[in-house]
Amino acid sequence: MLMTAIIFISLAGLFYTIAVMAEKAQRILRHWHVALFWLGFVCDTIGTTTMGKIAGGIQANFHGITGIIALLLMIVHTIWATWVLTSKNHRLQLSFHKFSVIVWAIWLIPMASGLLFGMAQVD
Repeated sequence: MLMTAIIFISLAGLFYTIAVMAEKAQRILRHWHVALFWLGFVCDTIGTTTMGKIAGGIQANFHGITGIIALLLMIVHTIWATWVLTSKNHRLQLSFHKFSVIVWAIWLIPMASGLLFGMAQVD
C-alpha cells in the first residue's frame, strides 16, 4: 500500500506542478491545465486516502492538518478553474494563475512535511 500511496502522491505533484507552471508561463488558463488540475486532485486524493489507511486515519499533527487544508484548497481551486474556463471570462482566465501559484505553494507544505517525516521514520 505504501508504494501505491507514494506513486499517486508523486503523480499528483507532477500533474499539479506542470499545470501550475505552464499556466503561469502561458499567462492564461487553458483546458489542458484544468484537466491536469483534475488529474492532480484525483491522484492526491487516492494517495492521501491510501496514506491515511496506512496511518490508521488522518493524524491531528502538522502534516495531517496541512494535508487536509491543501486537499480542500485543491478541490476549490480545481472547481473554480473549471468554472472560470467554462464561463469564458477572459479577464479571469488571464489572472487565474496568481491563485494557482498560491494554492500550489500551500500544497507543497504537506508534500514536503510528508517526505521529511517519512524519511525520519525510516532511520
